[in-house]
Amino acid sequence: MGIRGELRGWWERGRALAAANPLLVDIGVALLVQGAMTMPFLVPRAPGLPPATWAAYGLSTLTVVPLVWRRRAPLAVLFAVLATNALYRLTVDGPGQPLPYTGLVVAYTVAALSGPPARLLTGLVLMAAVPVGVWLNTRSARELTFSLFVFAAAYVFGRLTDARQRAHRVEAEQAAARERARIAREMHDILSHAVSLMIVQAEAGPVAVRAAPERAEAAFDAISATGRDAMAQLRHMLGVLRDGGDGTGGTAPRAPQPGLAALPELFDRVRGSGLDVVYRAEGEVGPVTDEAGVTVFRVVQEALTNVVKHADAHTVTVRLSFLKDELEVAVTDDGRGARAVSHRGGHGLVGIRERAAAHGGSAAAGPGADGRGFEVRVRLPLSATAEVGA
Repeated sequence: MGIRGELRGWWERGRALAAANPLLVDIGVALLVQGAMTMPFLVPRAPGLPPATWAAYGLSTLTVVPLVWRRRAPLAVLFAVLATNALYRLTVDGPGQPLPYTGLVVAYTVAALSGPPARLLTGLVLMAAVPVGVWLNTRSARELTFSLFVFAAAYVFGRLTDARQRAHRVEAEQAAARERARIAREMHDILSHAVSLMIVQAEAGPVAVRAAPERAEAAFDAISATGRDAMAQLRHMLGVLRDGGDGTGGTAPRAPQPGLAALPELFDRVRGSGLDVVYRAEGEVGPVTDEAGVTVFRVVQEALTNVVKHADAHTVTVRLSFLKDELEVAVTDDGRGARAVSHRGGHGLVGIRERAAAHGGSAAAGPGADGRGFEVRVRLPLSATAEVGA
């Protein structure tokens, strides 16, 4: 397994180097083809055949040189290869080649990199050039059939390469879209929660200044603490983005995102807005991965934000139930219930459902069990949250 991993690492590094230096790859391909075309010059020729000369070898090399530009001008390289091969056939009596290496490389390149017009033109040119080449060589049906087959195979391999590359690009675009959606959810949860609490606390501040100055001071302290916490989380997210984008390591804080351990601090901040938060943990608490912990925290955070913004509630209960095969998160308030449902259909509940689905779970929202208040309920499979091999 270690050797396979090391080989895979070498392969990935080689692919990255090739992607970053396509000209070096083309030079390598040309050298490889030149090596293959050199072999007949090294093998002793049969009696009665003219000896292999340096002029013939030099002309065979001239047929290979255009391959260096095969990516940048595939059609020009095609015609250059055909011209140099025809010159080789007509002017020297050099060793023949078991395969038309240069033509196969060009056919593959056009099929893999060029559009339909260039591919059609290449096909028409080869359909005319291959029979002419066979006529200049052996004039046998066997060689004609073999030549048509190998050129068709090169074309098919080129089209398969193009299809695979397009599939990789689509996959990369989908991964980028998923990452953008994830970042949007994180930004929404952080900012929506912080701003909602700050608005509630700021609105209560003037009243508290007149009635209970000590409560006003606590409200302003809570506003400051909420803002600092939101800024810290945003700096962390932006730091991760910078590090992932340029690989320089960055200087942004790299503290982990909040998980289950951060729930009590979240409850304290919400209590500062005047909402009574009751927390209950039921069942035997099992191990939870960092990713699942972040999901639980964000779900609870968004549910509490909705309560603060829309429910006009006095009490909210947060319950984490560790069942046999799943973790259930329920956030229930005693507020306006069904009358507030229409105000809760924004990105927050959508984000909660997306987070649950990402872990193979489900989410539901609606009136509380007794028809009063509002409840958000999320179920996450424990198989998706438990540490493996702990």
